[in-house]
Amino acid sequence: MNAYRFIITGKVQGVAYEKSIQQVASLGQLKGFVKKLKDGSVEVVVDLDECQLDEFTSVLKRGSSMSEVEDITYEILQEDDLLYDGFEIRY
Repeated sequence: MNAYRFIITGKVQGVAYEKSIQQVASLGQLKGFVKKLKDGSVEVVVDLDECQLDEFTSVLKRGSSMSEVEDITYEILQEDDLLYDGFEIRY
């Protein structure tokens, strides 16, 4: 299992994007968080098995019914010292 950090750009703030990601991730019992960034993008940090990466990226692309994702970048975090209690929206 690796911790991945995704940055999602496009129309992803003010369109229930964070809530939709949190709901899907919680259903899948994933651990991590989603957070709005000041530049208008959204950050998602999540613990995934490599086999889950494509499916989770598809969830991020789909977003909410009102979102319009333009780009998704990700990196594997070398050290993830964050503590997760489920999947949460952070402010």
